[in-house]
This record gives sequence, structure tokens and C-alpha cells, in this order.
Amino acid sequence: MSREPAALLRGVTFRYPSTPTVLGAVDLEVESRDFLGLVGPNGGGKTTLLRILLGLLVPQQGSVSVFGRPPQEVRSRIGYVPQHASIDLEVPAEVLDVVLMGRLARSSWGPVFGSEHLAAARQALELTGSADLAGRRFGELSGGQRQRVLIARALAAETELLLLDEPTTGVDIHRERELLDLLHQLNQRLPIVLVSHDVTLVSSHLKRAAWVNRDVVCYPASELSPQVIEAIYHGEEP
Repeated sequence: MSREPAALLRGVTFRYPSTPTVLGAVDLEVESRDFLGLVGPNGGGKTTLLRILLGLLVPQQGSVSVFGRPPQEVRSRIGYVPQHASIDLEVPAEVLDVVLMGRLARSSWGPVFGSEHLAAARQALELTGSADLAGRRFGELSGGQRQRVLIARALAAETELLLLDEPTTGVDIHRERELLDLLHQLNQRLPIVLVSHDVTLVSSHLKRAAWVNRDVVCYPASELSPQVIEAIYHGEEP
């Protein structure tokens, strides 16, 4: 199996129109079996960094590659779970329908899915421990169940890199533990990058942490102590 990085950013600088620089000369490598947490203050650039990895934003300077290619060319290999799903909870969509949305890019018939796509969607539900939810309405699920289904939707697309934006927001402690256990299982198969405001969660459960505040500084997650964070905030050497 190749040991090339899943993603590589070199000298990446990004700013939105009429705003200060959000990311400045960022270097970051996402390893082939990484479990990387992006932490930092609001407005520090965490979600922007995810969108650059997805190819939704193009930096003004620097280079970005995912699996050795521009992210726009391999977007079908990247799974994304947003913080807020763009699914109207009043629409009577069943869970299986939501997961099948992850197959749209691979279906030559648009939103008409054959047996191959149904099998992939059901397998993704199995992987996330959500097979029993297939016939339930998405809007009736708990926060933790919805997150599992959205991860299943990403996996149904045959994802090779999984990006998640604040996946534990609105999830109770018990469901958070179940979600983290699921992500650890998935990390045996693919690299994961996760945005979180919960430094304790990242330092306790993930492999590495990237402190994102215009610059990016990486640490083994276990070293992201309150003392290190305090030093970073004040621009000191930890």
C-alpha cells in the first residue's frame, strides 16, 4: 500500500475578498492513516482549510494536492460531513434515501439508483451501525443518529479521505463516545480530518492536532495541553 500523503499543502495563503488573510503560508501534511484534529479560535481558518482540501476554495498562493492530484480532480474520493446538514428535516426523506445521495456522482441515471448503488448504501449503513435506521425518516432521528447517517452518506461515495466539521456538536456524551468509537474503526480504513472546538476531545482521542490560527502548528494530540494552548495564544514557544 502506498505511503504517499493523503493530502499535502505547501505555502498555502488564502483570504476572502475585502478581509484580512485567513491562512498565511500554511504547510500541512495529512498522512495515509492520519486521525487529525483541527483546533483553534473562531475565525482562525479551520473550516476554510477543510474547504481548500475539498477543492471548494482555491488559495491565492501555494499548492494543494489530495492523493497527488488537485482536489477538484479527486473530489469523488473525498467524503465531507458538514456541521449542519443541508437537509430539510420536514421533508419525509428516509435514511436510505439520504445515504443514496452519496452515490449521485457515481450514478449515470442521476437520482435513479440500481442494485449496485443500493448495495453500497446498505453497506455504508452497516459500517456505521445504522442498518436498522434505513426505513426511518431522517428528521425523526436524534443528533447522534443523524451524524452516523451523514457519515454513511459520505462512505457510500467510496470515500478515501473523510473530512468532518464539528461532528459532535449537539450530541450527548453517550452518543459522542459511540461516534468516536465509530471514527476510530473507520480510521483503520482511511485517514480522517476533524474540526473541533473541544481540545480535550482531540487530545484524548485523536492521533494528531493542528492548531489553526492563520498559521498551522501540528502536535501529537496528547501534547495539546492547556499550557501549550496558552503559549500558542500568546505567540510564545510552547
